[in-house]
Amino acid sequence: MGLLFRRLLPSTVVVSSSLIFQSKSLSSTTNKMAEDWKNAKSVYEFTVKDIKGEDVSLEKYKGFVLIIVNVASKCGYTSKHYKELVELDEKYREKGLRILGFPCNQFGGQEPGDAESICSFTAKKNVKFDIFDKVDVNGNDAHPLWKYLKSKQGVLSFSSIKWNFTKFIVDKDGQPVERHAANVSPLVMCFFI
Repeated sequence: MGLLFRRLLPSTVVVSSSLIFQSKSLSSTTNKMAEDWKNAKSVYEFTVKDIKGEDVSLEKYKGFVLIIVNVASKCGYTSKHYKELVELDEKYREKGLRILGFPCNQFGGQEPGDAESICSFTAKKNVKFDIFDKVDVNGNDAHPLWKYLKSKQGVLSFSSIKWNFTKFIVDKDGQPVERHAANVSPLVMCFFI
């Protein structure tokens, strides 16, 4: 059986429909993604860099339910959200859930560290889910994946990410189906097997 999500709190932002870190020297794959994100049919068309700088095609996650979240180590939500994301990962990994954490320093400078310090921090939090290279989620330099997610699950046509720990739920077909604000506990998103 698959995972099913439902909204429990009125503060949950849910809008239904249907990350290579951009450095100054973009690869041809990144250039293509930067131009083509509007035409993407699913998240599987994107390539991101993991925390070690290696390219990862999101095709790797085909057939899994995903939680894609922008994370930070020095946010007021950090302790609670990391604890709950780890709990969800432990409980649902074997049942088809994958959590993808994207460090972002755009909100109050709350993810200032480099890859090594982010790895050290997440290890102390017992994080086993995948952590990726630091990205921008808003603005001209936003990673194409995040532009795509916002376009598919924005309250307005292309609403910006408001804070750390904004969570997108992506179904097994690679379609963004829900968006949850930073103040929504990961456990409130409710998983039913």
